[in-house]
Amino acid sequence: MEDEQRLQLGENSDWMSRLPDELLDVPLWNLAIPGSHDSMSFCLDVSSPVQRSESCLLRVSDRLVPCWTRPCVYRWATTQQSVLSDQCDLGIRFLDLRIARKSAGGSQLFFAHGLYTQMTVKEALDELATWLDSHPKEVVIISCSHFESLTDTDHTNLVEYIITLFGEKLCSSQDTPTLSSCWARGQQVVVSYGNQQVVLQHPELWTEMTYWYADSSDPKKVIAYLEDQKHRGRPAGFYISGLNLTEDAPYVVFHPLQNMREMTMKALSLLLTWTSEQRPGPEIGGINIICCDFVGISQFCSLVINLNYKLLGGAGTLAPRPVCRTLGDIAQK
Repeated sequence: MEDEQRLQLGENSDWMSRLPDELLDVPLWNLAIPGSHDSMSFCLDVSSPVQRSESCLLRVSDRLVPCWTRPCVYRWATTQQSVLSDQCDLGIRFLDLRIARKSAGGSQLFFAHGLYTQMTVKEALDELATWLDSHPKEVVIISCSHFESLTDTDHTNLVEYIITLFGEKLCSSQDTPTLSSCWARGQQVVVSYGNQQVVLQHPELWTEMTYWYADSSDPKKVIAYLEDQKHRGRPAGFYISGLNLTEDAPYVVFHPLQNMREMTMKALSLLLTWTSEQRPGPEIGGINIICCDFVGISQFCSLVINLNYKLLGGAGTLAPRPVCRTLGDIAQK
């Protein structure tokens, strides 16, 4: 599997620049865009305490038996397996960044999902900025959210760092970004920020985007939820359909030897079949960003990218070979 993932890296690294001319003036929220759920969970620190936002029972367990609690949380909270630049090479253009301050972390900010990450926010953003410099026609959407234990000063410093780092690459929230408009202005980054008070002070930031999240370990329930949401009508602007599964305490208890990767693999065939049937666009039912766990273990990114050709009324592909082996083959890997 690792060898296959390495072969996949880079095949979609410049997919936006390779789209047909007919799609270059389509608003980005009417295109199909692959995203990674909990993008930074590949570097969770198994030696860190569990998040303060976790349940009281889990935090008590962490204090009493950390040698059992933390590895268990790590197994279920890890939803990705590669750094941001590799995710972008795979074709990911939406990054789900959940930011937190450690209780004893000094002034540095980290990411968190059950546990805190080893990599800091600045390190991850710097890596992304370097990748963007090498791919000047690719546009990445960043969702900054959760902000566990951040102070007003933390928000101020974080936003200043984002604005300084990306500078003219930032797409203003006052614009309707298309690939053509972004290329003309040298813009490559849309930053969604989950604090409305901060957003109101900075036109460079976009308000928090709608994320459709089923909160279930059953892929059939996830699909049923997404279908129900679609029939209610799509939100204006950017929005996310989450394919990610969620374990609960009973599921963990009854599957003591399993982890999030294995649960995802079992559900992939059904989830990817649903994905292949979707269509982007402004109409009711039109999808935009689709997020998935472990984005490198299947042809998820290529599958989402190729949905854009449905806007042409044809069945084109981005690659000279099929974007996906049989979905049954994928689920067995």
